[in-house]
Amino acid sequence: MLGLLTLLPLAWLLGEPWWTEKRRERLRRQPFPNEWREILKRRVPQVRSMPVDLQLQLKRHMQVFLAEKAFIGCDGLVVTPEMRVTIAAQACLLLLNRRRPRYFPKLRQILVYPGAFIVNRPATDGAGVLQEQRQVLAGESWTQGQVILSWQDALEGAAIADDGRNVVIHEFAHQLDQEKGHANGAPTLPRTQYKAWSRVMQAEFQQLQWEARQGQESLLSHYGATDPAEFFAVASEVFFEQPLPLAETHPALYEQLSRYYRVNPLSW
Repeated sequence: MLGLLTLLPLAWLLGEPWWTEKRRERLRRQPFPNEWREILKRRVPQVRSMPVDLQLQLKRHMQVFLAEKAFIGCDGLVVTPEMRVTIAAQACLLLLNRRRPRYFPKLRQILVYPGAFIVNRPATDGAGVLQEQRQVLAGESWTQGQVILSWQDALEGAAIADDGRNVVIHEFAHQLDQEKGHANGAPTLPRTQYKAWSRVMQAEFQQLQWEARQGQESLLSHYGATDPAEFFAVASEVFFEQPLPLAETHPALYEQLSRYYRVNPLSW
């Protein structure tokens, strides 16, 4: 009897991924709601430029994402289907062409503010004194299972799909980076790809740091020079929104991101 009781939790753990995938497959087979289709047409113009097969994939991923992730309005915001669909469409761009996407497994909640929000962070000043520092943010990604977004910025990021600035892509790139723990700019990759990834990313990150110090303009936001994790998130924004300039000016970076994300936005 004791042996049976010991085996039951093990059997559940082994079977849980199978049941999860079965449930997700049922969700992906459901008809895509007409209301969501209209929201995509109105709010996420980038979808229309994608190949038909990728559009279908995106919609199927959205059905799983929206069934599994909770959206919570903050600062008096009432979350609407338009908000959920617009955010989900941008987040699920990062999951295309994956055989069994994990749907940001650590993420439980998306907290949505009406606009930019203020956070207080401990920071050390020039004299070495620890003080509270107020920061105004458009988004954050936490390892504890939350993404925090400004709805105004998420909406603008979807509407203007070619400026290389997209807070949803940025924060969900962090989620991919955080799947293994602390974000460090190296998401989970096939073992054979880490060497090339590290070489290219380090060189590109150092180049952006130099440009930031010199005050030179760059296709990549100087915010990406903060640390490798921010560089990966900033580069992901540009990859999806400005693929041609990125491929022309940073071909090695474009190649690495294309291999990781398994898409080629140049063909969209």
